[in-house]
Amino acid sequence: MNATANLSESFFATLSTGLAPHLFSTGEQGSAARPVPSVAPWAAAGSRGVPAEGVALPFAIADETAGDVLAREALLDRAMGPGRKRKSSEKLRRGRLPSEGLAFVARDPEGTVVGTVRLWDVTLGDGGARALLLGPLAVDPSIKSAGIGSALMRHAIGEAARLGHGAVLLVGDAPYYARFGFSAGKTGALAMPGPFERHRFLALELAAGALDGASGVLKPAGRPQRAQAMARAA
Repeated sequence: MNATANLSESFFATLSTGLAPHLFSTGEQGSAARPVPSVAPWAAAGSRGVPAEGVALPFAIADETAGDVLAREALLDRAMGPGRKRKSSEKLRRGRLPSEGLAFVARDPEGTVVGTVRLWDVTLGDGGARALLLGPLAVDPSIKSAGIGSALMRHAIGEAARLGHGAVLLVGDAPYYARFGFSAGKTGALAMPGPFERHRFLALELAAGALDGASGVLKPAGRPQRAQAMARAA
């Protein structure tokens, strides 16, 4: 094994453990334990260049830290544009903190944030059960198709299941998220707090029956940002 291979192999972090087999389509579960197992040097495409065909770029998934906030916001602006804050899902996130232990970033070998995903606590209607809302999921536009989005999704789902959450919802493209087990099969009686496209409102049960009988408009249930700020100042 050459020096490049040793460098790449030492860089990859374990994605997650104990993932339920039903969360992945055939052939995906085995790759869930390691993000993009490649020995190709990052320099082959350039840290900000579009990867050449067949070249996988190394990255690692990590918990988001306070120092990542500015880089994450800049990445979201590049990937999603200024209109991202007008989406219905933003009403469920505004003024709230992500669900505890469920905010992740992808970093390149230089430590730069190249991907992000967060999950948020919500209530399914008035007095309904708790669930998670996933989003936004974003990857640096210059290095899409490197497997970063898929790795972030698998890691986020695995951690949500490990922490005992029953279901994850999101608004997104059904063909993409179907590979992770999401569908509109159990969201028919649920709604977002604002305009949304019904066919893009998807859910994944982490515990069988978690969404049985769920109905109503999703409501924010996460920890307020102000409470955390006050606690730090105390």
